[in-house]
Amino acid sequence: MSYDLIVIGGGPAGYVGAIRAAQLGKRVVCVERDRMGGTCLNWGCIPTKALLKNGEVYNTMAKKAAEYGISVGELSVDWPAVIARSRQISERLSNGISFLFKKNKVDSVVGEARIVASGKVEVTAADGSVSMLEGANILIATGARTREVPAFPFNGNTIIGSKDALVMPKRPDSMIVIGSGAIGTELSYVYHCFGTKVTLVEALPRILPNEDNEVCTAMERAFKKQGITCMAGAKVDSLRDNGDSVTATITAKNGKVQEITADVCLVAIGVVPVVPEANGLELTERGFIKVDERYRTNISGVYAVGDCIGGIMLAHTASYEAEQAVEGMFDCEYTPLHPVHVPGCTYCHPQVASVGKRERELQEAGVEYRVGKFPFMAIGKAVATGETEGFVKLLFGKENGELLGAHIVGDTATEMIATPELAMNSELTDADMNAMIYAHPTLSEAIHEAVLAADGRAIHA
Repeated sequence: MSYDLIVIGGGPAGYVGAIRAAQLGKRVVCVERDRMGGTCLNWGCIPTKALLKNGEVYNTMAKKAAEYGISVGELSVDWPAVIARSRQISERLSNGISFLFKKNKVDSVVGEARIVASGKVEVTAADGSVSMLEGANILIATGARTREVPAFPFNGNTIIGSKDALVMPKRPDSMIVIGSGAIGTELSYVYHCFGTKVTLVEALPRILPNEDNEVCTAMERAFKKQGITCMAGAKVDSLRDNGDSVTATITAKNGKVQEITADVCLVAIGVVPVVPEANGLELTERGFIKVDERYRTNISGVYAVGDCIGGIMLAHTASYEAEQAVEGMFDCEYTPLHPVHVPGCTYCHPQVASVGKRERELQEAGVEYRVGKFPFMAIGKAVATGETEGFVKLLFGKENGELLGAHIVGDTATEMIATPELAMNSELTDADMNAMIYAHPTLSEAIHEAVLAADGRAIHA
Protein backbone atom coordinates (compact mmCIF):
# COMPACT_ATOMS: atom_id res chain seq x y z
CA MET A 1 0.00 0.00 0.00
CA SER A 2 1.33 3.45 -0.88
CA TYR A 3 1.09 6.33 1.57
CA ASP A 4 1.53 10.08 1.41
CA LEU A 5 3.52 9.91 4.64
CA ILE A 6 5.28 7.18 6.59
CA VAL A 7 6.07 8.25 10.17
CA ILE A 8 8.78 6.37 12.05
CA GLY A 9 8.19 6.71 15.78
CA GLY A 10 4.97 7.11 17.75
CA GLY A 11 6.08 9.58 20.41
CA PRO A 12 5.10 13.26 20.84
CA ALA A 13 6.65 14.13 17.48
CA GLY A 14 5.54 11.07 15.54
CA TYR A 15 1.91 10.75 16.53
CA VAL A 16 1.30 14.51 16.34
CA GLY A 17 2.87 14.68 12.87
CA ALA A 18 0.83 11.68 11.74
CA ILE A 19 -2.46 13.15 12.95
CA ARG A 20 -1.72 16.57 11.46
CA ALA A 21 -0.97 15.01 8.06
CA ALA A 22 -4.23 13.05 8.27
CA GLN A 23 -6.09 16.27 9.07
CA LEU A 24 -4.69 17.65 5.83
CA GLY A 25 -6.33 14.76 4.01
CA LYS A 26 -3.21 12.64 3.56
CA ARG A 27 -2.92 8.86 3.81
CA VAL A 28 -0.61 8.16 6.75
CA VAL A 29 0.96 5.20 8.50
CA CYS A 30 2.94 5.34 11.76
CA VAL A 31 5.54 2.72 12.65
CA GLU A 32 6.33 2.26 16.36
CA ARG A 33 8.54 -0.48 17.75
CA ASP A 34 6.98 -0.48 21.22
CA ARG A 35 3.86 1.34 22.47
CA MET A 36 2.25 4.46 21.04
CA GLY A 37 3.29 7.56 22.94
CA GLY A 38 7.00 6.86 22.85
CA THR A 39 9.32 7.43 25.78
CA CYS A 40 7.46 10.53 26.98
CA LEU A 41 4.12 8.89 27.55
CA ASN A 42 5.34 5.42 28.54
CA TRP A 43 8.64 5.98 30.32
CA GLY A 44 9.08 9.72 30.86
CA CYS A 45 6.83 12.74 31.19
CA ILE A 46 3.57 11.03 32.11
CA PRO A 47 4.52 8.22 34.53
CA THR A 48 6.91 10.51 36.40
CA LYS A 49 4.13 13.08 36.90
CA ALA A 50 1.88 10.34 38.24
CA LEU A 51 4.57 9.30 40.72
CA LEU A 52 5.22 12.93 41.65
CA LYS A 53 1.55 13.40 42.52
CA ASN A 54 1.61 10.25 44.65
CA GLY A 55 4.69 11.56 46.42
CA GLU A 56 3.25 15.01 47.01
CA VAL A 57 0.05 13.59 48.52
CA TYR A 58 1.99 11.30 50.84
CA ASN A 59 4.44 14.04 51.78
CA THR A 60 1.60 16.45 52.57
CA MET A 61 -0.16 13.94 54.79
CA ALA A 62 3.05 12.91 56.54
CA LYS A 63 4.55 16.34 57.15
CA LYS A 64 1.92 19.05 56.72
CA ALA A 65 -1.41 17.57 57.78
CA ALA A 66 -1.36 19.30 61.17
CA GLU A 67 -0.81 22.65 59.44
CA TYR A 68 -4.18 22.21 57.75
CA GLY A 69 -5.89 21.08 60.95
CA ILE A 70 -6.00 17.44 59.89
CA SER A 71 -5.12 14.55 62.18
CA VAL A 72 -4.14 11.26 60.62
CA GLY A 73 -3.23 7.88 61.99
CA GLU A 74 -0.19 5.87 61.04
CA LEU A 75 0.58 6.28 57.33
CA SER A 76 1.78 3.44 55.14
CA VAL A 77 2.68 3.06 51.48
CA ASP A 78 1.63 0.28 49.13
CA TRP A 79 4.62 0.66 46.80
CA PRO A 80 3.43 -1.82 44.14
CA ALA A 81 0.13 0.13 44.00
CA VAL A 82 2.05 3.39 43.59
CA ILE A 83 3.94 1.96 40.61
CA ALA A 84 0.81 0.31 39.22
CA ARG A 85 -1.08 3.62 39.17
CA SER A 86 1.61 5.27 37.02
CA ARG A 87 1.67 2.31 34.63
CA GLN A 88 -2.13 2.30 34.32
CA ILE A 89 -2.12 6.01 33.47
CA SER A 90 0.51 5.49 30.76
CA GLU A 91 -1.43 2.57 29.31
CA ARG A 92 -4.66 4.59 29.29
CA LEU A 93 -3.06 7.47 27.40
CA SER A 94 -1.26 5.15 24.99
CA ASN A 95 -4.62 3.55 24.16
CA GLY A 96 -5.94 7.08 23.70
CA ILE A 97 -3.43 7.69 20.91
CA SER A 98 -4.54 4.48 19.20
CA PHE A 99 -8.11 5.81 19.40
CA LEU A 100 -7.03 9.12 17.85
CA PHE A 101 -5.32 7.21 15.03
CA LYS A 102 -8.53 5.34 14.28
CA LYS A 103 -10.54 8.56 14.47
CA ASN A 104 -8.21 10.27 11.99
CA LYS A 105 -7.78 7.15 9.80
CA VAL A 106 -4.06 6.82 10.52
CA ASP A 107 -2.72 3.29 10.04
CA SER A 108 -0.27 1.94 12.61
CA VAL A 109 2.33 -0.81 12.41
CA VAL A 110 4.37 -2.30 15.26
CA GLY A 111 7.97 -3.14 14.46
CA GLU A 112 11.50 -1.91 13.85
CA ALA A 113 11.75 0.41 10.85
CA ARG A 114 14.60 0.64 8.38
CA ILE A 115 14.75 3.11 5.50
CA VAL A 116 15.95 1.06 2.57
CA ALA A 117 15.57 3.79 -0.05
CA SER A 118 13.82 7.07 -0.64
CA GLY A 119 10.12 6.35 -0.15
CA LYS A 120 10.61 2.80 1.14
CA VAL A 121 10.57 1.59 4.74
CA GLU A 122 11.13 -2.00 5.77
CA VAL A 123 9.47 -3.05 9.03
CA THR A 124 10.56 -6.07 11.05
CA ALA A 125 7.95 -7.32 13.51
CA ALA A 126 8.72 -8.98 16.86
CA ASP A 127 8.15 -12.42 15.31
CA GLY A 128 10.76 -11.71 12.65
CA SER A 129 8.34 -11.20 9.78
CA VAL A 130 9.22 -8.38 7.38
CA SER A 131 6.91 -6.04 5.50
CA MET A 132 7.55 -3.15 3.13
CA LEU A 133 5.87 0.26 3.25
CA GLU A 134 6.00 2.75 0.41
CA GLY A 135 5.27 6.46 0.65
CA ALA A 136 5.97 9.78 -0.99
CA ASN A 137 7.42 11.16 2.25
CA ILE A 138 9.04 9.77 5.38
CA LEU A 139 9.17 11.54 8.74
CA ILE A 140 11.75 10.30 11.24
CA ALA A 141 10.62 10.93 14.81
CA THR A 142 12.55 8.29 16.72
CA GLY A 143 13.43 10.42 19.75
CA ALA A 144 16.22 9.61 22.19
CA ARG A 145 17.16 7.12 24.88
CA THR A 146 18.90 7.29 28.25
CA ARG A 147 22.61 7.92 28.01
CA GLU A 148 24.69 5.14 29.53
CA VAL A 149 28.17 5.61 30.95
CA PRO A 150 30.50 2.79 29.84
CA ALA A 151 32.19 2.81 33.25
CA PHE A 152 28.81 2.53 35.02
CA PRO A 153 26.81 0.00 32.97
CA PHE A 154 23.16 -0.51 33.95
CA ASN A 155 22.37 -3.84 35.57
CA GLY A 156 18.72 -3.20 36.39
CA ASN A 157 19.36 -3.84 40.05
CA THR A 158 21.89 -1.59 41.77
CA ILE A 159 22.87 0.64 38.84
CA ILE A 160 19.81 1.78 36.95
CA GLY A 161 18.45 4.25 34.39
CA SER A 162 15.26 6.27 34.58
CA LYS A 163 13.16 3.52 32.99
CA ASP A 164 14.18 1.09 35.74
CA ALA A 165 13.42 3.73 38.38
CA LEU A 166 9.80 3.89 37.21
CA VAL A 167 9.08 0.21 37.80
CA MET A 168 11.22 -0.78 40.79
CA PRO A 169 9.40 -3.64 42.56
CA LYS A 170 10.68 -2.46 45.95
CA ARG A 171 11.41 1.07 47.13
CA PRO A 172 15.09 1.34 48.11
CA ASP A 173 16.01 2.74 51.51
CA SER A 174 18.83 4.77 49.97
CA MET A 175 19.67 6.05 46.51
CA ILE A 176 22.49 7.94 44.80
CA VAL A 177 21.35 10.01 41.82
CA ILE A 178 24.01 11.09 39.31
CA GLY A 179 22.84 14.10 37.31
CA SER A 180 20.51 16.91 38.41
CA GLY A 181 18.72 17.71 35.19
CA ALA A 182 14.94 17.44 35.12
CA ILE A 183 14.96 13.61 35.23
CA GLY A 184 17.41 13.28 38.10
CA THR A 185 15.82 16.08 40.09
CA GLU A 186 12.25 14.81 39.69
CA LEU A 187 13.08 11.21 40.58
CA SER A 188 15.17 12.39 43.54
CA TYR A 189 12.10 14.19 44.85
CA VAL A 190 9.75 11.23 44.21
CA TYR A 191 11.86 8.73 46.11
CA HIS A 192 12.63 11.19 48.90
CA CYS A 193 8.89 11.75 49.44
CA PHE A 194 8.39 8.08 50.21
CA GLY A 195 11.30 7.90 52.65
CA THR A 196 14.32 7.00 50.54
CA LYS A 197 17.54 8.70 51.66
CA VAL A 198 18.67 10.48 48.47
CA THR A 199 22.08 11.87 47.59
CA LEU A 200 21.95 14.01 44.43
CA VAL A 201 25.32 14.44 42.70
CA GLU A 202 25.95 17.04 39.99
CA ALA A 203 29.29 17.64 38.24
CA LEU A 204 28.47 21.27 37.38
CA PRO A 205 28.58 23.99 40.05
CA ARG A 206 24.80 24.02 40.65
CA ILE A 207 21.91 21.57 40.62
CA LEU A 208 19.48 22.14 37.74
CA PRO A 209 22.45 23.81 36.01
CA ASN A 210 20.50 24.93 32.94
CA GLU A 211 18.34 27.26 35.03
CA ASP A 212 18.99 30.83 36.15
CA ASN A 213 21.55 31.00 38.97
CA GLU A 214 19.04 32.27 41.54
CA VAL A 215 16.71 29.41 40.67
CA CYS A 216 19.52 26.89 41.16
CA THR A 217 20.36 28.36 44.55
CA ALA A 218 16.71 28.38 45.63
CA MET A 219 16.19 24.75 44.60
CA GLU A 220 19.34 23.54 46.35
CA ARG A 221 18.20 25.35 49.49
CA ALA A 222 14.71 23.82 49.20
CA PHE A 223 16.03 20.30 48.65
CA LYS A 224 18.46 20.51 51.57
CA LYS A 225 15.63 21.78 53.80
CA GLN A 226 13.55 18.76 52.76
CA GLY A 227 16.42 16.41 53.60
CA ILE A 228 17.86 15.64 50.17
CA THR A 229 21.67 15.70 50.18
CA CYS A 230 22.90 17.85 47.28
CA MET A 231 26.50 17.57 46.08
CA ALA A 232 27.03 20.13 43.31
CA GLY A 233 30.44 20.51 41.70
CA ALA A 234 31.20 16.89 42.57
CA LYS A 235 32.59 14.10 40.40
CA VAL A 236 31.75 10.40 40.63
CA ASP A 237 35.09 8.68 40.15
CA SER A 238 33.82 5.11 40.28
CA LEU A 239 30.89 2.86 41.13
CA ARG A 240 31.33 -0.52 42.77
CA ASP A 241 28.50 -3.04 42.54
CA ASN A 242 28.30 -4.93 45.85
CA GLY A 243 25.51 -7.24 44.74
CA ASP A 244 22.81 -5.85 46.99
CA SER A 245 24.18 -2.28 47.11
CA VAL A 246 26.47 0.09 45.27
CA THR A 247 29.38 2.20 46.50
CA ALA A 248 30.26 5.47 44.79
CA THR A 249 33.65 7.13 45.17
CA ILE A 250 32.99 10.86 44.90
CA THR A 251 35.32 13.85 44.78
CA ALA A 252 33.50 16.83 46.27
CA LYS A 253 34.02 20.37 44.99
CA ASN A 254 36.41 21.05 47.87
CA GLY A 255 38.60 18.17 46.65
CA LYS A 256 37.67 15.81 49.45
CA VAL A 257 37.21 12.18 48.36
CA GLN A 258 34.53 10.11 50.06
CA GLU A 259 32.68 6.85 49.57
CA ILE A 260 28.91 6.67 49.73
CA THR A 261 27.06 3.36 49.76
CA ALA A 262 23.40 3.07 48.81
CA ASP A 263 20.94 0.40 47.75
CA VAL A 264 20.67 1.86 44.24
CA CYS A 265 22.45 4.34 41.99
CA LEU A 266 20.34 6.09 39.35
CA VAL A 267 22.39 7.44 36.43
CA ALA A 268 20.54 10.38 34.87
CA ILE A 269 23.10 12.27 32.81
CA GLY A 270 21.02 12.95 29.74
CA VAL A 271 19.99 11.19 26.54
CA VAL A 272 21.38 10.22 23.16
CA PRO A 273 19.50 10.22 19.83
CA VAL A 274 17.86 7.13 18.40
CA VAL A 275 18.49 6.97 14.65
CA PRO A 276 16.89 4.37 12.37
CA GLU A 277 19.01 2.47 9.91
CA ALA A 278 19.19 4.44 6.66
CA ASN A 279 22.06 4.23 4.19
CA GLY A 280 23.68 7.59 3.57
CA LEU A 281 21.73 9.50 6.25
CA GLU A 282 23.89 12.44 7.31
CA LEU A 283 24.48 12.97 11.02
CA THR A 284 26.13 15.67 13.13
CA GLU A 285 29.32 15.05 15.11
CA ARG A 286 27.17 14.26 18.16
CA GLY A 287 25.09 11.70 16.28
CA PHE A 288 21.95 13.76 15.65
CA ILE A 289 20.22 13.77 12.27
CA LYS A 290 21.11 16.80 10.14
CA VAL A 291 18.13 18.75 8.78
CA ASP A 292 17.67 21.99 6.87
CA GLU A 293 15.26 24.86 7.56
CA ARG A 294 12.35 22.74 6.29
CA TYR A 295 13.35 19.75 8.48
CA ARG A 296 14.58 17.87 5.39
CA THR A 297 17.44 15.39 5.68
CA ASN A 298 19.97 14.80 2.92
CA ILE A 299 17.84 11.91 1.61
CA SER A 300 15.13 13.02 -0.81
CA GLY A 301 11.66 12.89 0.71
CA VAL A 302 12.94 12.11 4.19
CA TYR A 303 12.36 14.56 7.05
CA ALA A 304 13.27 14.43 10.75
CA VAL A 305 11.99 16.17 13.89
CA GLY A 306 12.19 15.95 17.66
CA ASP A 307 14.95 14.70 19.92
CA CYS A 308 16.69 12.81 17.11
CA ILE A 309 17.69 16.15 15.50
CA GLY A 310 18.95 17.69 18.77
CA GLY A 311 18.26 21.26 19.77
CA ILE A 312 15.82 21.79 22.63
CA MET A 313 15.02 18.18 23.49
CA LEU A 314 11.56 18.42 25.04
CA ALA A 315 8.27 16.72 24.19
CA HIS A 316 6.45 19.96 23.41
CA THR A 317 9.29 21.07 21.15
CA ALA A 318 9.08 17.77 19.28
CA SER A 319 5.33 18.13 18.73
CA TYR A 320 5.78 21.69 17.51
CA GLU A 321 8.50 20.67 15.05
CA ALA A 322 6.39 17.80 13.75
CA GLU A 323 3.45 20.07 12.93
CA GLN A 324 5.75 22.57 11.23
CA ALA A 325 7.50 19.91 9.18
CA VAL A 326 4.22 18.38 8.02
CA GLU A 327 2.75 21.76 7.08
CA GLY A 328 5.82 22.53 4.96
CA MET A 329 5.99 19.03 3.56
CA PHE A 330 2.61 19.34 1.84
CA ASP A 331 2.59 23.07 1.13
CA CYS A 332 5.69 24.36 -0.65
CA GLU A 333 4.63 27.95 0.00
CA TYR A 334 4.50 27.44 3.75
CA THR A 335 7.65 28.41 5.67
CA PRO A 336 8.13 26.01 8.60
CA LEU A 337 8.91 27.69 11.89
CA HIS A 338 11.54 26.61 14.38
CA PRO A 339 11.28 26.78 18.17
CA VAL A 340 12.35 30.11 19.66
CA HIS A 341 10.74 30.76 23.05
CA VAL A 342 10.43 27.29 24.55
CA PRO A 343 9.35 26.83 28.18
CA GLY A 344 11.34 24.41 30.29
CA CYS A 345 9.68 22.75 33.30
CA THR A 346 10.83 20.61 36.23
CA TYR A 347 8.04 19.05 38.27
CA CYS A 348 9.60 18.53 41.68
CA HIS A 349 8.34 20.55 44.65
CA PRO A 350 8.61 23.48 44.47
CA GLN A 351 8.25 23.38 40.71
CA VAL A 352 10.62 25.19 38.36
CA ALA A 353 9.69 26.78 35.03
CA SER A 354 11.52 29.17 32.75
CA VAL A 355 11.47 30.68 29.28
CA GLY A 356 13.90 32.98 27.48
CA LYS A 357 17.24 34.26 28.67
CA ARG A 358 18.92 33.64 32.00
CA GLU A 359 20.52 36.55 33.77
CA ARG A 360 24.06 35.25 33.25
CA GLU A 361 23.44 35.05 29.49
CA LEU A 362 22.41 38.70 29.36
CA GLN A 363 25.47 39.68 31.37
CA GLU A 364 27.79 37.71 29.09
CA ALA A 365 26.20 39.32 26.01
CA GLY A 366 26.47 42.81 27.49
CA VAL A 367 22.70 43.38 27.30
CA GLU A 368 21.34 46.06 29.62
CA TYR A 369 18.30 44.84 31.51
CA ARG A 370 16.06 45.37 34.53
CA VAL A 371 15.07 42.67 37.02
CA GLY A 372 11.62 42.31 38.55
CA LYS A 373 11.46 39.73 41.33
CA PHE A 374 8.62 38.98 43.72
CA PRO A 375 8.28 36.25 46.39
CA PHE A 376 5.21 34.06 46.78
CA MET A 377 5.29 34.61 50.53
CA ALA A 378 3.76 38.05 49.86
CA ILE A 379 0.92 36.68 47.71
CA GLY A 380 -2.41 36.09 49.47
CA LYS A 381 -3.31 32.89 47.57
CA ALA A 382 0.10 31.36 48.37
CA VAL A 383 -0.28 32.13 52.08
CA ALA A 384 -3.84 30.75 52.09
CA THR A 385 -2.78 27.46 50.46
CA GLY A 386 0.40 27.11 52.50
CA GLU A 387 2.64 27.22 49.43
CA THR A 388 4.78 30.31 50.00
CA GLU A 389 8.12 28.95 48.80
CA GLY A 390 9.65 30.47 45.67
CA PHE A 391 9.39 33.56 43.50
CA VAL A 392 8.74 35.02 40.06
CA LYS A 393 11.71 36.66 38.35
CA LEU A 394 11.31 38.63 35.12
CA LEU A 395 14.06 40.16 32.98
CA PHE A 396 13.19 43.19 30.83
CA GLY A 397 15.25 45.11 28.27
CA LYS A 398 16.36 48.35 29.92
CA GLU A 399 15.57 50.67 26.99
CA ASN A 400 12.35 49.30 25.51
CA GLY A 401 10.96 47.15 28.30
CA GLU A 402 10.68 43.96 26.23
CA LEU A 403 10.49 40.72 28.21
CA LEU A 404 13.78 38.84 27.77
CA GLY A 405 13.36 36.00 30.23
CA ALA A 406 11.10 34.60 32.94
CA HIS A 407 11.99 32.27 35.80
CA ILE A 408 9.54 30.87 38.33
CA VAL A 409 10.07 28.71 41.39
CA GLY A 410 6.86 27.75 43.16
CA ASP A 411 3.87 25.49 43.62
CA THR A 412 2.33 25.90 40.14
CA ALA A 413 5.28 27.35 38.27
CA THR A 414 4.84 24.98 35.32
CA GLU A 415 1.29 26.25 34.75
CA MET A 416 2.15 29.92 35.24
CA ILE A 417 5.00 30.01 32.71
CA ALA A 418 2.51 30.19 29.80
CA THR A 419 1.76 33.83 30.61
CA PRO A 420 5.33 35.17 30.18
CA GLU A 421 5.85 32.85 27.19
CA LEU A 422 2.82 34.41 25.51
CA ALA A 423 4.20 37.85 26.37
CA MET A 424 7.52 37.02 24.72
CA ASN A 425 5.94 35.55 21.61
CA SER A 426 3.68 38.60 21.31
CA GLU A 427 6.59 40.99 21.94
CA LEU A 428 4.81 42.58 24.91
CA THR A 429 6.60 45.13 27.08
CA ASP A 430 6.46 45.63 30.82
CA ALA A 431 3.85 48.36 30.19
CA ASP A 432 1.68 45.90 28.25
CA MET A 433 1.96 43.27 30.99
CA ASN A 434 1.15 45.84 33.65
CA ALA A 435 -1.98 46.87 31.74
CA MET A 436 -3.42 43.37 32.24
CA ILE A 437 -5.80 42.69 35.13
CA TYR A 438 -4.67 39.68 37.14
CA ALA A 439 -7.43 37.80 38.98
CA HIS A 440 -7.37 37.91 42.79
CA PRO A 441 -6.54 35.81 44.67
CA THR A 442 -4.25 33.84 42.37
CA LEU A 443 -0.59 32.90 42.32
CA SER A 444 -0.36 34.68 38.96
CA GLU A 445 -0.53 37.96 40.84
CA ALA A 446 3.15 37.36 41.52
CA ILE A 447 3.77 37.91 37.80
CA HIS A 448 2.07 41.31 38.00
CA GLU A 449 4.04 42.24 41.11
CA ALA A 450 7.30 41.17 39.42
CA VAL A 451 6.45 43.42 36.46
CA LEU A 452 5.95 46.31 38.87
CA ALA A 453 9.08 45.41 40.84
CA ALA A 454 11.18 45.85 37.69
CA ASP A 455 10.18 49.50 37.83
CA GLY A 456 10.61 49.78 41.60
CA ARG A 457 6.90 50.01 42.35
CA ALA A 458 5.65 46.62 43.53
CA ILE A 459 2.51 47.13 45.63
CA HIS A 460 2.83 44.32 48.15
CA ALA A 461 6.60 44.27 48.63
